[in-house]
Amino acid sequence: MITENYFPHLLDQLMAKNYPFAVWTMPGKVLPVILIGGENDVLSFQDVSQLNNPDGFVFAPFRVQEKSPILMIKPGILLQEEEDFSLFRIDQLPKLPGENILQKKQFFISKKEYLKDIQKTVGYLRKSSLSKVIISRLISEKRGNESIGNIYWNLKKRSPKEFVYLAHIPQAGTWMGATPETLFSTDGKTVETVSLAGTQSLREDGDYSWHTKEIEEQAFVSRYMLDVFYHFNIYPYTTRGPETLESGNVAHLKTNFYFSSDKIKGKWGDFVKELHPTPAVCGLPKDEADKYISTIEKHDRRYYCGYTGPWLTGKSVKLFVNLRCMEITRENYIIYSGGGITEKSVPEKEWEETTAKAQPLLSVIDEEKR
Repeated sequence: MITENYFPHLLDQLMAKNYPFAVWTMPGKVLPVILIGGENDVLSFQDVSQLNNPDGFVFAPFRVQEKSPILMIKPGILLQEEEDFSLFRIDQLPKLPGENILQKKQFFISKKEYLKDIQKTVGYLRKSSLSKVIISRLISEKRGNESIGNIYWNLKKRSPKEFVYLAHIPQAGTWMGATPETLFSTDGKTVETVSLAGTQSLREDGDYSWHTKEIEEQAFVSRYMLDVFYHFNIYPYTTRGPETLESGNVAHLKTNFYFSSDKIKGKWGDFVKELHPTPAVCGLPKDEADKYISTIEKHDRRYYCGYTGPWLTGKSVKLFVNLRCMEITRENYIIYSGGGITEKSVPEKEWEETTAKAQPLLSVIDEEKR
């Protein structure tokens, strides 16, 4: 019988034994899925089009670089049904040699520096061709001897509408997140992708009033999606939205797009390459926004605003944008949080938005520390 403590203990044991693994829970689901790789079961790619064939769990960065490649854990062991977990014995897995989880120093800025950067960005937008750019910052919380398994399990319980994951991969480190944004999903018949942008604080009464800034921000992303569709000759397609999506401490505007998977048969990786990064995590025009981000942000985004999820060729793919996430190092929890900046952005409000987005992760860390 699977008890409440089963999954946290299992995840902590997998980390202690140095296994590359990923655990995830799909939106609306209760039982997680765990994929465990062996010592040589992590593939590394420099181009997402190479994902047209392999199977496994994908962990991709914002920018593909030598030190931040696209990673895939091959399915050495896949646990997804209650019977799988009941029969699995973690004590029978030997400890893998070494502890080669990557640790990388990051750069943190003060509130004063952040506000100055946002004001500078608003001024740049008013005189450039950029319509929108995403600027992020890092929030650090000291790590003690907390159970990472417990933190994941509590995050899962707090985030029933999100894709909640924990990935432990030597080449990338240990990452955890609860993201509301689907990048690319298919069951082999229908493809779904999502335009998600515009943010405001969560309202208990559910009565949201969206302003021009948020509506325009989300419209930028939707128009970009349609440009990608045109490039792949995707027509017809159907949409649902824009509608409000509540996630954590905030709410967003969301539009779902659907089309037949026949339109991109054999080209799933090529489609994802064209789609990512969307204006929701980069900006518009994309190349100019990416260049500006690299000059204004002092930190390396690494796998923040990349994408992650299970990739099973010929069956299904469910990739989510890696938002509301944190990198777990030996000494710290490093939370990545960002927001879309337009000409109408107010720096103080952007600071408040990034703080609100980080709160669910900070809350589960604090809960485990108590």
